[in-house]
Amino acid sequence: MNKLRIGVDVGGTKIEVIALDSAGNERLRRRVATPQNDYMATLMTVGGLVEATELELGQRGTIGVGIPGAESLASGLIKNANSTCLIGKPLRRDLQALLQREVRLANDANCFALSEAIDGAGQDADIIFGVILGTGVGGGIVVNGQVLTGANAIAGEWGHNSLPLPDKSDLPLPPCYCGRLGCIETYLCGPALSRDHRQSTGDQLDPAEIDRRAMAGDAACEATLQRYENRLGRALASIINILDPQIIVLGGGLSKLERLYRNLPTCCGPHVFSDVFYNKIVPPIHGDSSGVRGAAWLWN
Repeated sequence: MNKLRIGVDVGGTKIEVIALDSAGNERLRRRVATPQNDYMATLMTVGGLVEATELELGQRGTIGVGIPGAESLASGLIKNANSTCLIGKPLRRDLQALLQREVRLANDANCFALSEAIDGAGQDADIIFGVILGTGVGGGIVVNGQVLTGANAIAGEWGHNSLPLPDKSDLPLPPCYCGRLGCIETYLCGPALSRDHRQSTGDQLDPAEIDRRAMAGDAACEATLQRYENRLGRALASIINILDPQIIVLGGGLSKLERLYRNLPTCCGPHVFSDVFYNKIVPPIHGDSSGVRGAAWLWN
């Protein structure tokens, strides 16, 4: 019988479900709004999506779930989640009790990287670094088709390293929700890009509008994006110097800024400990679906 893989992506604003067949073909995909600050409602929404998917397809499937955080290897409770209602909750245990079967749980950036490694932009590479540039900044590492989790279940969490080589334009170091100062996330997430532009110009614009105006010749918007690319280049170079991935796949809302793929090699290069720069920085093949597809592929 054709195996059914069900993936669920629990995001801050939406919860998405996908069903893949054995070949990775999409059989169903749905998304609903995430209940805000309500753990039990979130749990029941995930359960309801899985139940409705199986009812519609007439088939029971394996279940993988991606979350904006990680499961503590010590306690089994969720940690480091920017969807704070999940923190301290036994999400996997509760889902398994609700759905009456094993559930595999992973960080959403790991799911994104796994999806692109299996049948996406990085499927021919040995080492993939998947980057999330959205409401937050995350990362996932896949080596030879396997997600690296790490001793503390935080592998790939580059967003909470300090921004390398901060200069005058990067100061003062902004506070992060994690309690530290100057985290990469505080410079490179979508809200940070808008905040940097507002601090420089007084104008409140979203990243897409900043990009549109820069393309139309707005010098202030162009300067904002160049600051962003310089920071992102420094941050990615620190990852390249450790992992040296063949492919870096950008995901999240800011991955839609096409200029990044032209400009980042030049921004990374001076900070990479090499005389050549062969790392490819590419957009995701599966776009916004990569995270939920990767959750389904946790049962690869």
